Order: sequence, then structure tokens, then C-alpha cells
Amino acid sequence: MVKGLVQGVAPPRPLFLPIVFSHAARIENLSLRAFLTNPTKISNSLRQIRARLHSDGITCYFDPFLEAEALGGVLQWEVEGQPPSLRWPRQAAQGKLPDGLRSPEEAAKKGRVSVAVEVIRRLKPIVRDDCLLTVGITGPFTLAALLTRIEHQDGLRPQDISPDAIDLAAAAISPIATAFVEAGANVVFIREEVLPALAAEDAEDWASRLAATINIIRFYEALPVVLLTCGRSVTANSEVIAKQAWDCVICPVLDGPDSNVVSGLAPLGPAKLGIALPPKAFDPGGPGLDESIRGVVSDLRPAIVTTAGDISATADMERLKRLWEGMR
Repeated sequence: MVKGLVQGVAPPRPLFLPIVFSHAARIENLSLRAFLTNPTKISNSLRQIRARLHSDGITCYFDPFLEAEALGGVLQWEVEGQPPSLRWPRQAAQGKLPDGLRSPEEAAKKGRVSVAVEVIRRLKPIVRDDCLLTVGITGPFTLAALLTRIEHQDGLRPQDISPDAIDLAAAAISPIATAFVEAGANVVFIREEVLPALAAEDAEDWASRLAATINIIRFYEALPVVLLTCGRSVTANSEVIAKQAWDCVICPVLDGPDSNVVSGLAPLGPAKLGIALPPKAFDPGGPGLDESIRGVVSDLRPAIVTTAGDISATADMERLKRLWEGMR
């Protein structure tokens, strides 16, 4: 099915590729901090999750701070059981790049990139062709905003984010993506949480930056998936996004009963359109979107059904499993 998608052929059914990574720390009874650096524990627990969900893939690594840490950032674990914050040894003013950052080539060998590569390498001979190995990287706008501490907000413009930061971000994700697909990853999620309002020229610049990484992933016959989790921004930019000539699948988030965010990208066609489900929908007591999700899948026949981010440690996995069984 992935080989067909790489060639632009829509699959007979959606690929079910939920992003389930940090939830595995709970299975191993480890803190997230310890889990993120232990490829043995990661590999073992992810296989257990996949066997339970019957998904089409295993999320080998998915962390929003992976690239920023590799470039020189430091994770600060302030509250046990909570995600870390990011700080820099040489803090800069908001909107500016910190001093002393590593080069993109150095970053691809630093931090936890090697841990992610090791997980992929360990799982590859075990799963063979039974399921897909997926991994997440950060999109250029989102990484640039993280490096310069720019918060996503309505009305954000491309010029609000430092061009130097965007250049560095785009250059950094390509060698990291290369390391992942060389190790054997089949699907690479490019997560874009920050997306300013794009004029035509801005969209062309963003598209060209993404295209470099997309083309690398495709060179290794893996599938690039652009994961757009910023709902309102996607709606505002749907026309320019649908016009891009990317060879990838684009997954906007279905963040409520209204599927306008997804339907605005319907012109992409089934082979290039996926949907991302909000992780909060699977939290205990979370909003029930089952009927809406089934309706969108039935109407649009997307190539991929994934999640808009990592499923939380407290997520109701049985609910996720039942939803998939209902869609199939």
C-alpha cells in the first residue's frame, strides 16, 4: 500500500497509523525521561502496543523537542510525570536564534537522534513486511518558532519568524530524516504545528523548503506525510496548500464534528489526503468523534488515518481500537 502511495495510487482502504509513542513508557513503568533514552524498552513496549491495536504501523520515535535538543537545546524536567520544557545554554531574546547552535550535520548525530535510529534498526528485521515503521520530525515553521520562542497565534505572519531560524530549521530536518529512512523507516511524519497566513510567494517558499526533505524521504522509497495540526491556519491556507506539487500525503486535523478543515483539501484526491484525529478524543471522558470520523472516512476515502500528535499516557486505547474496527 505504501509503495502504491509513493507512486500516487490510492490504497483500497486507509492505512491506520496512530502516533502512539510516549504511552509506551507507562507499559514499561518508566518515567518519560528514562524511556526516551532506552532503545530496548522502547522497542519492546512498542511491539506490545501494536499487537494490541492491530494498527498498520509502529511509531518508532515521536518527540517535539528532538531536533531542538540535537541543535543544542537542553530539556528541563521540572515536574515528574509532565513533559519537559526547553532551555538554551545561551539564551537569546525572543524572536532571535540562540548562540552556539550546532550545524545541521552535527545535529543529525547528537541528542536522541541516535536512539531513534537504533529503535528503527532493531525493529526492522523483527517486523519485516508485517507492518510499517513510522517516525516523526518537526516542520520548518514549527522548529523555527521553537528555536526562537515564538508562540503560534491567530494573525501570525511569515515575517514574524526569523528567516535565519527558518533556514536553519529547514536545513536541520533533512539530514535527520535521512538518518531515519536509511535506518529503515517506511513513513516519516513532518509535523507542522505553526503555520502563518501564507501569501502566494510565502507558500512557494515554504513548499520549496519542505520539498527538499520530502524528496529525500521518497528517494529511499519511504512515504512522507505532512501533519498539519493547526486547524484554523490550515483552513485559511487550504487553497494554497492544495495547489502545492508535493509528492506526499497531507493530513489536516479533524478537530470537531465540522470537517471543513479536511474537506477544504479534498481536491488533493484520495492518494494525497489523510486525516489526523485529535489525541484528546481518546482521553477518558474526551469528546466523542466516532460518527464524525467514520463519516469523513466514508466521504473522502483518505489514504491515511493517523492522530494529530502523540496519544497521551492516560488515553483509552480500547476506544482507539474500536474506532479503527468500526472504520474497517
